[in-house]
This record gives sequence, structure tokens and C-alpha cells, in this order.
Amino acid sequence: MERCASVVMITDADSPSGKAFIREFAGSGAGLVLGSPSGGSEIEAELRIVDAAGAKALVANADLTSREEVALLLEQARHQLGPVDVLIHNNDHYIPALTEDCEERDFAAVMEANAKTAFLCAQAVGKQMAELEHGSIVFLTSVHAEKPTGSSFAYSASKGAVKMLAKEAALYLGRFGIRVNTIEMGPVEGDPDRFRSPFSTLYDNYRYKVPSGELGSYRDAAAIARFLVSEEARYLNGADIRLDGGFLLHYMDHKMKRPRSGDGT
Repeated sequence: MERCASVVMITDADSPSGKAFIREFAGSGAGLVLGSPSGGSEIEAELRIVDAAGAKALVANADLTSREEVALLLEQARHQLGPVDVLIHNNDHYIPALTEDCEERDFAAVMEANAKTAFLCAQAVGKQMAELEHGSIVFLTSVHAEKPTGSSFAYSASKGAVKMLAKEAALYLGRFGIRVNTIEMGPVEGDPDRFRSPFSTLYDNYRYKVPSGELGSYRDAAAIARFLVSEEARYLNGADIRLDGGFLLHYMDHKMKRPRSGDGT
């Protein structure tokens, strides 16, 4: 078995962020371990890019809330590609869930999908990385690890849990030369419907609450992740990169940068 120069695990390859991560790392010569609930059918275009780049990929529909399935996936990766030395956790399950009426099953589902998978993957991959005394973990979280959505306290709680997990992991794994950082993603296209709130206006005209009036994308997150796992970021550990274009700095709606009207005013 020929070992890949680096082996990158992406926990939710089927998601928009996962597809961006695949495209970012495909040309780097890395082996890719892709968690794919669809078994690869949702990422056929990305897999063609991986193949064209001469990279190798292991696609698996593994239950990452199961310690046993996570261990099995990592063992398969070790045999086919080599030990995982980059983990990108990007699970981002959302269910509308207000504090006063959230069903227990919904709270549990969001916490398991986002926080439990982060814990189990970081724990298992971290042990492998500690043996190598090398590796990097990136958690794609959300600005709602810090600021309430007004639409799902369960989502915010799960992202806050991942944020603190990253801090604890950075403290412990840093002793083995492993770096753990987070990217706190701000709004992208589609968020106003996702985070629609009965009492918060945070996402009303959210596009223009970004000072530049221009939204970011998951490609921006993928580029930041590529930097975070590189040697150029060797002194970044336990850091939170807020990738929101200044969204959380907004304070007055009437000061938003809106498109000019047709008459040039």
C-alpha cells in the first residue's frame, strides 16, 4: 500500500461545504476519506475531479454517532490510504427548535449530528495523530456558537459545544504537535429561510448587514481550512476564525450598504 502524502477526512462530503472542501483538497495530492450519507451519489461531480487530479478517495456511508463505525472507517482508511492526519468536521444539522417548545427528540438529534460526531471523530482521529505526533483538526462551526439564532437554540447549543470541544482538544492534543482550530461561518445564500425567526430580525435583509454587501461562500471556508492545516499556520492552535464578512458587527439597518437605485442615487 502506497501511503498518500496527507490523508484528509471530511465528515459530511455531501453538504455544500463538503463539496467545497473536496474541490479544495483534490489537487493537493491528499488521500480523501469522505463521509457520504448518499454513498457517493451526491458527490459524483466532485469524485470526477478527485479522479482527474490523480488523487485517491475512500467513500463511506458511516454512522459517525457510533464509536464502532468511526473506528472501522479509520481502520479502512489506514489500510487503503494511510492514517488520517487532517480532520475536517463540517456536520451542520439544523432543526427549528425554540427554547419554549423544542421537542426532546429534536434537541437530541441536533446535538448528536453536530456535537457527538465532533467528539467521537476528534477523539478517534486524535489518538491516531498523537501516535504520529502530527496532525491538524478543523471544525467548521457557525457564528451562532456565540450569537443566538432566534430560531434554534439546539443548533446554537451544538455549535457552542463544538467550539469548546475544540478548545479542550487544542489544549490536550497540542502537546503532541496537533493543532485544533475552528472556522465560524457567517451567512451564505439560503440562510434567511433556514434561520427564520418569529422574534429576531437578525436575518432580515441579512445580505446588506455584511458591511461590503457581498456574501461569502463555502469556497472561502475551504481556502481558510487549507491554510489552517498548512505549515504556514503552524502557530495557530485553539483559534476561532470568524468568517462572516463583518456580519456580527452590524448595528443599524438604515446604514446598510444597499445596491444603488436605477437613477444612480
